[in-house]
Amino acid sequence: MNTRREFIKTLGLVTGGVVLAPSLEAFAAKKPWFEISLAEWSLHRTLRKGELDNLDFPAFAKKEFGIHAVEYVNQFFKDKAQDFTYLKELKKRAKDQGVKNVLIMVDGEGQLGDANTANRTKAVENHYKWVDAAKYLGCHAIRVNAAGKGEAEEVKKRVIDSMVTLADYAKKAKINVIIENHGGMSSHGDWLADILKQVNRKNAGSLPDFGNFYEYDRYQGVTDLMPFAKGVSAKTHDFEANGLEKNIDYAKMLDIVKSAGYKGYIGIEYEGKNLSEVEGIKATKALLERYR
Repeated sequence: MNTRREFIKTLGLVTGGVVLAPSLEAFAAKKPWFEISLAEWSLHRTLRKGELDNLDFPAFAKKEFGIHAVEYVNQFFKDKAQDFTYLKELKKRAKDQGVKNVLIMVDGEGQLGDANTANRTKAVENHYKWVDAAKYLGCHAIRVNAAGKGEAEEVKKRVIDSMVTLADYAKKAKINVIIENHGGMSSHGDWLADILKQVNRKNAGSLPDFGNFYEYDRYQGVTDLMPFAKGVSAKTHDFEANGLEKNIDYAKMLDIVKSAGYKGYIGIEYEGKNLSEVEGIKATKALLERYR
């Protein structure tokens, strides 16, 4: 059995009989450059089957995966945004487990790039209640979508207008409004990055998703969006026998994220079918930890 001194020698940290290394405790205490959170969408089939309830999501994340931060999806408590009895219980359950509420992903509240002015205004206002809910739960952000029909430049102008209004509302609650590359025009990194550049609000940012690029190079897309990132979504579908993601080079992706100076949460979002949701989440967590 190696002694502690022999172990330190193997690290090349003893010179001339003088120990140059910090204590082993210091090694153990070194903080990783990012924290891992769990996106609720990773469990969407389990939730839809009624095998897990939104209120139990924080405890499940901790007990099943050892994850202490969660990202909610509004679809699983759609009618509860203004139900503060419900939100109080959700907040309590997370707090009791020592789980951090990170953000709420908001869908189904209208298109921020809608060509109809009244519809677009309504869509913006529909998001206000989720800003308020996020504030109450202790989240730092809501995730929204940049969607609309029409020419790319026309939709861009509409989304910019909506985002300015929404970000100004959210600023009062100290909540960030972040856009994910989530299909359509938003999956073009340069298009979405230009929107955020023109919105020019400190609390308006991006949520780069590793997987949601279709006709656009995924690595370039993440590079485009990282200057605005206030969250990162680690998408996975399938894994090699060695634990690597089949279609996404995670070493390259995480190098892009790290090179941008990002130090926040990276959320697991498993969407595969070859593994169960639980096993897919565990595989994604192991993959992130390999590079963390």
